[in-house]
Formats: sequence, structure tokens, C-alpha cells
Amino acid sequence: MSPGYGARVTEARTRTEHRGTRTDLAVVGAVVVLVAAAVVVGRMLVASDVELFLGWPPLLAQWLPHVGPGTPAAIVVAGAVAAWGPGLAARLRWAPLLWTGWAAAFAWTLSLALVDGWQRGVVERLTSGEEYLSDVPRVAELGGIGPMLRVFSDHILTTAVDPAQTWFWTTHVGGHPAGAFLLFTVLDRVGLGSGGAAGLVVMAVGSSAAVAVAVTLRALGHEDLARRVLPFSVLFPGAVWVGVSADGLFAGWLAWGVALLALAATRRSTPAAVGSGLLLGYTVYLSYGLVLGGLLPLAVLVATRRWRVLVPTVAGVLVVVAAFTAAGFWWFAGFADLRVIYAASAAATRPYSYFVWANLAALAFALGPAGVAALRRTPALPRAALLLVGAAVAAIALADLSGMSKAEVERIWLPFAVWATVACGALPHPRRWLVAQAVLALAVNHLLLTVW
Repeated sequence: MSPGYGARVTEARTRTEHRGTRTDLAVVGAVVVLVAAAVVVGRMLVASDVELFLGWPPLLAQWLPHVGPGTPAAIVVAGAVAAWGPGLAARLRWAPLLWTGWAAAFAWTLSLALVDGWQRGVVERLTSGEEYLSDVPRVAELGGIGPMLRVFSDHILTTAVDPAQTWFWTTHVGGHPAGAFLLFTVLDRVGLGSGGAAGLVVMAVGSSAAVAVAVTLRALGHEDLARRVLPFSVLFPGAVWVGVSADGLFAGWLAWGVALLALAATRRSTPAAVGSGLLLGYTVYLSYGLVLGGLLPLAVLVATRRWRVLVPTVAGVLVVVAAFTAAGFWWFAGFADLRVIYAASAAATRPYSYFVWANLAALAFALGPAGVAALRRTPALPRAALLLVGAAVAAIALADLSGMSKAEVERIWLPFAVWATVACGALPHPRRWLVAQAVLALAVNHLLLTVW
């Protein structure tokens, strides 16, 4: 071997890495152009009296530069994770790492929410007239949880589509299966029904998705990748909407269903499989669109080839389906009513021709520059990770093309977006990309007032 061989190899690797980084930046630049186009075209549509019902298209937000009590904390958390996150993720023991990651993700989510203040940023998010908690008192009026579930579908349609309707659920209650409202009703029954308490629960569950993703990757045999991904899952820009929207809770719920399935498949654990089935079954009763989330557990099964785990998993799913059906809520009837009210809602004036591509610009705010750059590196991932990212991307594409997602996808697609972050494990120079993620999230939360 010649004396200069090692130097030439190092130089070649450096050139390759530089070319890869330039391509990453080019992808980010292209997405910035997409976002700019969505903003400009959105404003033009509003100026032409097209009702988008968005204050700052393509996002449901309004331009309002501000700071709040969460500003210093958010900056400190972002700086700490960017500076020390990759190092700690590489050397901490597994269990302490997971607890540390969850604590950091929760701190990041809460501090971002507090940029808008405790009242406006947390308490009022779930107590507005269109949200879940505003309808909780109706449960007592109906005679309890059982009677509520029996008549839930009877009050989905609004007077706009059914003039005979005496009263109807608020937008988010009626727009989702009964499972979502049931969760918030139970929170109220156990003393966590205030906007603040429920908001903290939502953020705790939503931020735990970072841990569930790591658990899944490790169960599939890729602990090194899980450790590289975790800091990106912690500084997930979509945390802006995890704090506080119910979709953040949905993201955590689905993520743990997938994680339990991965554990069940690799450890041949029947209890974990049944638990996964219960979580995954309940997931489709949280949001109709989360049926597409079924692509994620399918990716786990394809990756592990442990198809026998389907039997206890499906059994768990069927228990949930049977319970809701016996209680009086039929999923397909609720979905049929949803399609009716969706056609009569803001979606009627929101043009598909705009949102079919502007949705992707809105999603970019949740993924962040690292997320969009990393997607082009997906082929470099291990097979199992590639399948998970592919499942997330496929779910997003199907939701987008369906026409049932016109705007507000920065929160609606959170359950899929948290899995797209897996691709960030393939990025070089993680600290630089983590800084970029934090800067975007801080900019969004300080320059815009988001509804969630």
C-alpha cells in the first residue's frame, strides 16, 4: 500500500460527503421554493375571494410576531439538545436514554406551547367552542358514557346538512370517531378535564412518540440508528402542533401501537401482540384518517416476517371493534356522516388543485429542513427503517390524494410525520441539522400564532 493511499481515500470520502451535503441543501432549497409558492398562491387566492379559511396559507395561523414565557426555555432546550444530544444518545445506557429523551421532548413541546403563554398556548387549545372539552358536559346530560356512545352517531350531522337536527357535536367531536371524545371524557372523569391538565396529558403522550420510534428501531435490530434518530425526534419541529392538538396525542398512541408490535414480533411475546392490537384498534377510533396508519404495522410485519403475531394482534383489534360496536357506535356509519359534513364544511371552498401540493408545503414546517433533506437519503437506511419511512410517506401521499385532507395537515399528519423523522438518522453532521430544526420551530412559534 502506497504511503499516500490513506490520504487519497480520506480525500475521496470528503468529496463524496461534500457532494451529498450540497444535494441535501439543494433539496431544502427546492422545498423552500415550494413553501414560498404556497404562500404566494395562497394569498392570491384569498385576494380573489376564494375562501381558504387560513390566516397565513398554507398554515392555519396568523402573522403575529411575539415572545412569551416559554421563549427562554425553548432556546435553552434547543441549544442543549443540539449541543449534547447526539453525544448523550450515543453513550447513555438504553433505559436512562429513553427517559431522558422523553423528558427532553416534553420540555421542548411544552416550552414551545408556552411561547403563546399558559392560557392562550395551553389552556384554551382544547376548550374552544370547536374542541373536545367544550362538549364533555353533554355526556352527563345524556346520562353517562354508555348512553353517549349509543347516540353518538345521531348527532354528527349539522343543521346545515340535516335541518331536523336538534343539536350536533362540535367540529372536532363530530369530525372524529367516538374514541377521541371518549378519551377526553375519561380524562374529565379522573380529574384531568381542565384545559391545562388535558393539554399536559396530550403533550406527554404526543412527545412520547420520540421514545416509541426509538424502541421500534431497536426492536428491529437497529439500536445505533435509534440512537442517531432520537435527538431529531426530540427536536421535532412538529412539536409546535403537538402542543396542543389532539393529533399530537394520536401520534403518540399510534407510535406505541407500532412499537409494541415490533417488540411482539421480535420477542415472540403474545401479551405484547395483544396490547399492540388494542392500541392499534383504538387508533382507528381516534381519527378516521388513521386507517392509513395501518401501513406502519404492516411495515413491521414485512420487516420481521413474523406473520404469526397477526393472530393475537388482530384479536386485540377485534376486541376494540366489538366493544365500540356493542356500545352503539358503528365506525362506518360515523365515516359516512363525516363525508357528508366534510362536503358541506370549509372543504367545499378549499380548492383541491391548490391543497394537493400546498399540503406538502405545510407538512414541510412539521418535518423541518433535516426531515425533508433526509428523505432523499432513505435508500441508505437499513431495510426495516426504509420500510417504516416508506409506510409514512405512502400514508401521507394517500391522504393527500384522497381530497379528505385540505389544509391543517401540519397537525393532521403528525402521526405519520414522526416516522418520516427516522430518515434523519442517515444525515451527517447531526448537530448542524438539529440547529436548523430548532431555528425553524422557534421561528414558526414566534412569528406566527398557530391555532394549535
